[in-house]
Amino acid sequence: MWLIAAFALAGGLAQFVDGTLGMGFGVTSATVLLSLGVAPATASAATHAAKLPTTLISGLSHWRAGNVDTRVLLRVAVPGAIGGFLGAVVLTSISLSAAKGWMAGLLIFFGLVILVRFGFDKRLIPTPSSGDSARWLSPIGLLGGFVDATGGGGWGPVVTPSLMTVTRHEPRRVVGTTNAAEFVVAVSVSTGFITGVAHEDIPWLPVVGLIIGGVLVAPFAARLAGRLPHAPMGTLVGGLVILVNAVSVVAALGGLHGAVDAVLILAWIGFIARLAHLAWLREKATAAGTNDEVPAAA
Repeated sequence: MWLIAAFALAGGLAQFVDGTLGMGFGVTSATVLLSLGVAPATASAATHAAKLPTTLISGLSHWRAGNVDTRVLLRVAVPGAIGGFLGAVVLTSISLSAAKGWMAGLLIFFGLVILVRFGFDKRLIPTPSSGDSARWLSPIGLLGGFVDATGGGGWGPVVTPSLMTVTRHEPRRVVGTTNAAEFVVAVSVSTGFITGVAHEDIPWLPVVGLIIGGVLVAPFAARLAGRLPHAPMGTLVGGLVILVNAVSVVAALGGLHGAVDAVLILAWIGFIARLAHLAWLREKATAAGTNDEVPAAA
């Protein structure tokens, strides 16, 4: 019972972040499962099994709150489902060691994407001069679905910042549309993993916990989308994802030892805390409509 309760708390926190920022549930859940020693394909399958009810409730909650653009949703969800199915099949067909390296690398990358987006206010895709460019939507969905399946998470880090760049929507509409489309992708990815028989070793107790926490929090997160300080939350999530997966990679390679590890981890935590504080100051100054200068992150 305590295991379900612990994962319910983790799932609730992950869904709170995902429902308000448009990213984080898959990356966070996959990171936790990998750190427990779950195989990569199984971790991704478990994450997407948990996503089925959580993304359904989250998508419906965002739709009721008026946060979903159905035109954009269809243009990203359909190619996202195709990419997700292909990604699931690919992940179940490669060796365990290769899958571990690939997934850890992707999770570190998406941690960096989240960190750069919220900690430094930088976007990786430039805004097209024509403003809303529908031609970008299908490639964004296809790529988002593929990396979501192969990385155990990644739909939000790919799609949310991209839609903020190629559409004119306010953040809450982008977050809501991304969350609603993610349900379609989760169904397709889960089908791909069932085809590849990656579901047989799924740790169902953690999955049940993730589902319970995610479902309970999803409606509240949808209502709070666009109202909470995104920058410090995203910075902390990105920093945590990078830290956990980097520790796993270093340990697999033989790692450092003792005090050196502790110093590096504490230094990283201090850097992320400082960056989150600066991001909060920047976001607060922007919301107030001021030109107050925020100190650099150095």
